Amino acid sequence: MTYSVVGKSIKRVDAVAKVTGRAKYADDFFERDTLVGKILRSPYAHAVIKNIDVSKAKALPGVEAVLTYKDVPQTKFATAGHPYSLDPKHRDKEDRSILTNKARFVGDAIAAVVATDELIAEEALKLIEVEYEVLEPLLTPEDAMKEGAPQIHEGCERNILASNGNEYGDLEAAFQEADHIFEGEYETSIVQHCHLENQVAQAYVDTDGRIVIITSTQIPHICRRVVGQALGIPWGKVRIIKPYVGGGFGNKQEVTIEPLTAAMTLAVGGRPVKLELSREEVMIDTRTRHAFKFKIKTGLTKDGKLLGIHIKTISNTGAYASHGHSIAMSASSKFRPLYPVKGFKYEPLTVYTNLPAAGAMRGYGAPQIFYAFECHLDDVARKLNMDPIELRKKNFVEVGFVEPVSKNKVLSCGIRECVEKGKELIKWEEKKARYVNQTGTKRRGLGMACFSYASGTHPVSLEIAGARIVLNQDGSVQLQIGATEIGQGSDTVFAQMVAEVLGIPMDMVHVISTQDTDITPFDTGAYASRQSYVTGMAVKKAALEVKEKILDFVWGMTDIPAHMLDIRDANIIYKHSGEIVMPLEKAAMQTYYDTVFAKPITSDTTNNARINAYSFGVTFAEVEVDIKTGKIQVLEIFNVHDSGQILNHQLAEGQVHGGVSMGIGYALSEQMLFDEKTGKPLNNNLLDYKLPTIMDTPDIGVAFVETFDPTSSFGHKSLGEPPAISPAPAIRNAVLDATGVEFNRLPMNPQRVFEKFKEVGLI
Repeated sequence: MTYSVVGKSIKRVDAVAKVTGRAKYADDFFERDTLVGKILRSPYAHAVIKNIDVSKAKALPGVEAVLTYKDVPQTKFATAGHPYSLDPKHRDKEDRSILTNKARFVGDAIAAVVATDELIAEEALKLIEVEYEVLEPLLTPEDAMKEGAPQIHEGCERNILASNGNEYGDLEAAFQEADHIFEGEYETSIVQHCHLENQVAQAYVDTDGRIVIITSTQIPHICRRVVGQALGIPWGKVRIIKPYVGGGFGNKQEVTIEPLTAAMTLAVGGRPVKLELSREEVMIDTRTRHAFKFKIKTGLTKDGKLLGIHIKTISNTGAYASHGHSIAMSASSKFRPLYPVKGFKYEPLTVYTNLPAAGAMRGYGAPQIFYAFECHLDDVARKLNMDPIELRKKNFVEVGFVEPVSKNKVLSCGIRECVEKGKELIKWEEKKARYVNQTGTKRRGLGMACFSYASGTHPVSLEIAGARIVLNQDGSVQLQIGATEIGQGSDTVFAQMVAEVLGIPMDMVHVISTQDTDITPFDTGAYASRQSYVTGMAVKKAALEVKEKILDFVWGMTDIPAHMLDIRDANIIYKHSGEIVMPLEKAAMQTYYDTVFAKPITSDTTNNARINAYSFGVTFAEVEVDIKTGKIQVLEIFNVHDSGQILNHQLAEGQVHGGVSMGIGYALSEQMLFDEKTGKPLNNNLLDYKLPTIMDTPDIGVAFVETFDPTSSFGHKSLGEPPAISPAPAIRNAVLDATGVEFNRLPMNPQRVFEKFKEVGLI
């Protein structure tokens, strides 16, 4: 479908503010005499605090308060940014307290200081004396699940947070029918989001006695609720203000520092306090991506048709539940729609360990499970002597498929077209023929990997969003949404939607980017690639209501029936001829100032999206592998997406570039490292943690297959997270093609690759 504004590469509405430095982030807000907060962290991975003496720290001039677990509510609360559930069984695990009397990882928050400046706060931390009873650190799920292992959280048997899975069909019958049974084991690593802006929050008590927190968050309305729960106060006593955000990737879909910041301001009589984490703190005491271990068993016919899939998973959730088992379950839900089979069973275990807590990160379990299964499919294809593309094509989902567990229906699917387009872009056939029988020390290969992904969380979670539009006197509009712009461009596409529906230029849509829980419509936030899909429904609904009200008002002004009118280029026109009836501005002025009929036009709309749509796509990669050194170089990479109708091509390409870059790091270099005996972090900084640089990143090819999904407001589907899902298995499969060696563990860094080549005799 063709639109006049939607689908165009329109400049971001926040571009000028950001590139000129005028955009205000949480650290840019200042209150008079703001105090500084700092956190004392445990040097032990597992220890009980037997005694803590803060008297020397309190006596230091410039120290305004020192907090321990004795000074804050010991209410257990959940930090994960999920919508609240009225059913207690569906709520997140409440296992966190503002400050703890039992350290569960190196870096756990034991005490906090509020001082007049940063240097005094740092000095005060050194004066706090803590006596620990050190316990055995449990650093792997296997160790944590051993009989007799100490419990990280009391009452949690074998430290297993949860073990529920899902299944459909008759798996045993499917395996009995199969001509071939294949098995494989795969493992992913702990990585960190590394967003540019560290977590920072400022809190103070307003004149009405309410706590105000200015914070870098993806989930302002959820953050408000969690702070209220943590402090044991009514949620309405908390106000969250979210300014511009310097990236989150899921890490800010978690309420990490806000409850402590609120407790700090309460400890100093409501004076403003700022708490800003260092990069080292962010990397250990915000969230990481879960490390997964997979055992996969598949049954296929002799011609490559998948009949049964059995996946067992162990997920390392770290010291606290965070998003916990939700990520393991989400991995299955994102994966199931791509390859329908007769029998499916998924058995996940999510396990506590004494490592930093893992939480939401771009893809939410999908990068892990698609790495494992897409690697497995290439392994199967080699054993069957079958082209990996042909194997997948035999098994792809068809339009009309109803996913048996969620009951979501596939109403649009361009996966086959995506594969064909990617195959053509990378010149698959030509290069495959060229790279046969390589013998040199540098060898090249091609790989590919597919994915599916949802557009939100329905039916697992609530999907509600709100939008408010106000018609101004000059015919322009203000748009307020609770959905959070965190760098992905959502404010821009929402403005495009409004401009499209109302028939006005983009510069007449003024987006209020700052979310304030006191005044912005309710929305659960930026996660699950939901915003353009879910919030887009509310935005379009509000814009249609405003348009209807405008045309009805003009009917009263002119006696021309509303159904004969439209709005184009900020003019009221005859629908049939395009003849201008009057400028929109004239009608807007009349709505404000007509002495008889004045009635300013607004819409305040909420939409509960009880529906979902699946995106699909593929990555094709070409690599060169240096056999002598183990270095893998990505020569070409193409990410092809069916995300429905593309709302803004330039922004969409930007999303893909960012996601592919993350996927390359996941594949080749990124990994958080810890001392194997103590759990101490070894590389929680941007020097030792190996993010890809511009020198490591090839030109990234982007392409789209534009289907139209009838469930969304403009035919679009998710795109925020999908680009990060399939690069890692595509690169791994290209290395397999080049060398014949299976790498079933991430990352494939030179050391690991070199050692594997020695093991198999290539070196």
